[in-house]
Amino acid sequence: MDLITSAVVAAIEHGAPGHAPEAVAAHYRQIRTAIAKFDGAAAVLAAIDALEADPGSVPLQLALSAALATAKVPDDMETLFAAQGLFDALQRPSAAVPPAPDAVAVPAPADKNAIVSNYAVVKVYFATDRQRDVGKPPARRFSGQRSTGMSSGNGGGDGPLSYGSCDISIPRDHRMGQLESPSLWRLEFREDPAKHVVLLAADVQDRENFFAALKTQVRASAGKSAFVFVHGFNVSFEDAARRTGQMAYDLGFDGAPVFYSWPSQGDIAGYTIDENNIEWSTPHITAFLADFLASTDAAQVYLVGHSMGSRGLTRAVADLLAAQPLLAQKITEVILSAPDIDAAIFKHDIAPKLAGGRNPVTLYASSQDLALAASKAVHGYPRAGDSGAGMLIVAGVETIDATGVDTSFMKHSYFAEKRSALSDMFYLIRNNARADQRFLDPVDTPAGRYWTFKP
Repeated sequence: MDLITSAVVAAIEHGAPGHAPEAVAAHYRQIRTAIAKFDGAAAVLAAIDALEADPGSVPLQLALSAALATAKVPDDMETLFAAQGLFDALQRPSAAVPPAPDAVAVPAPADKNAIVSNYAVVKVYFATDRQRDVGKPPARRFSGQRSTGMSSGNGGGDGPLSYGSCDISIPRDHRMGQLESPSLWRLEFREDPAKHVVLLAADVQDRENFFAALKTQVRASAGKSAFVFVHGFNVSFEDAARRTGQMAYDLGFDGAPVFYSWPSQGDIAGYTIDENNIEWSTPHITAFLADFLASTDAAQVYLVGHSMGSRGLTRAVADLLAAQPLLAQKITEVILSAPDIDAAIFKHDIAPKLAGGRNPVTLYASSQDLALAASKAVHGYPRAGDSGAGMLIVAGVETIDATGVDTSFMKHSYFAEKRSALSDMFYLIRNNARADQRFLDPVDTPAGRYWTFKP
């Protein structure tokens, strides 16, 4: 059962619409109000009305789920957050006052995110082996250069990593998957947290305080969960932080959002340098993941790799599964989006090593990814993130064709640029649902099965 249907059924079972605690009733009303804006609202609301009369009916629950899918309601963040807010209210039955309207869209606990005027502030955590300059403003605190080793007080001794946290603004009218930025076309010449996703602060911590804060955040989440995002080619530290905050917000993630930022140049012309740097960073990513898994008490750990970052992430996971299998079993899911990895190497060398994980790897691919096409031209061989005739189908990997989902200029950030892909990740993470339990269609080929987004 999808999240919205589950929320509706739970609310009705607790007395909605007329006899539920006010906090539950308020979120139930918000769900109905959010649904009312859709073209297919009449059918969905009729299905809800039928469930109010018989909430235990499985056929009626399935009918509501089907009506929601037809109207594309599961792609709408307002409805999803209202549903999650309802579940949060059910976990706190003593709450007598519904949340303020401007706080509804913030999915995380109050000690993680804050509401400031007409934007939310999301706290994310980071580890990086970029060179640090504490005298620079937050957006330029870490450069595209490799760390040359840190002085005392940051991880102890001369290790390559810096640790810390960032505050990211999410505008109240944020659209799922978008990384809102100033636009000259709109005559916007500076960042405005009320309109844009902005890196507000980047605070460096020593290792002990970093992991203490992470452990507190993880323990506060219902599932003791965390995700670690490893960004791809042509990404600055600032944009990695902004993307992580946006993903945590859009996924309604109840846990600790973390990103590992390796020294990408943040420049299209820096592809070759980025290739060298992700190789240099891979041992650091491996060490950080081992430290993270051992030090945070997280029971649910989701690893998300994008583009070139997937090279470092997959090799790190493979190494951990081989060297520390019990520790690596804490990894719940590995999600690879547009992985810029040689397809043959991934299929024959990397994927078999990942087979020891708790769940299959999820891989989003596209035949319209321009950066992967350029990488293929440079290297002469297909990439693991290609789709079309070269779609990678391999045991232990659930491959999803994301062609047509992308809306970004470079057609290389579709995993976080379009509602459908993030909605799919939402159900993957929220419900631990496999591909056959989400809003995907199977495609069977002689090589095996892959999945596509429902129209």
